Amino acid sequence: MQSLHKIGGASALIMAVTWMVGFAVFLGVLAPAGYFDEGIEPVEKVAIIADNQAIVSLSYLIPFVVFGIFLVVLALALYDRLKASFTAVAQTATIIGLIWAGLVIASGMVANVGISRVIDLNNSDPALAGSVWLAVETVVLGLGGGNEVAGGVWVLLISWVAWRTRELPRALNYLGMVAGVAGIITVVPLLDVLGAVEVFGLVFGLGVLVWFVWLGIVLLREHPGQRVAADHVREEPKLV
Repeated sequence: MQSLHKIGGASALIMAVTWMVGFAVFLGVLAPAGYFDEGIEPVEKVAIIADNQAIVSLSYLIPFVVFGIFLVVLALALYDRLKASFTAVAQTATIIGLIWAGLVIASGMVANVGISRVIDLNNSDPALAGSVWLAVETVVLGLGGGNEVAGGVWVLLISWVAWRTRELPRALNYLGMVAGVAGIITVVPLLDVLGAVEVFGLVFGLGVLVWFVWLGIVLLREHPGQRVAADHVREEPKLV
């Protein structure tokens, strides 16, 4: 269904923008304020959040809740495009994509409710506010921010099916598979001990950001089967 594919393409571009918003807030506001400094106390984190409440709330609403809603649309659009072949894998990937969307939306909602609660507590009991935020942050990281296994599996499976069916450009699929593997690796406990989770998380985040932009452009410009036909023309056997 061409209209669904184009809606999916627009959704992918919107998702990329939401992640850019998140990166901008985390790197442009929270990082300079010392939020990610090693050894920072939860009380100090709450103070930083209190000083930037509106923009921090948006940094969870847009890259999490809004992102998750459009992820549902993109997952369904990609399934419609890829379901003709490798149906079982495409179905599995779509289910995982929808699960990822639910986890991301839930983490954003928990964070925003938590921000409101700790700001209220901070006025009367900063220590308690810090403890509450520590618990909220742990839940948020566990649902969708501390590891990228759900997103990694979805991107990897979608890219693999698209590579086998030639429904998307090969280079785009290679990028998706690399980013997907990097996301899956973030769940390995040893990496946390070695301090390498952030590295693979960054590879996943930046890789998928580019993947979303590229995918969105492809879905908006191409018709289903166009890539297949083009590849078949290129790979037509030569006469000896």
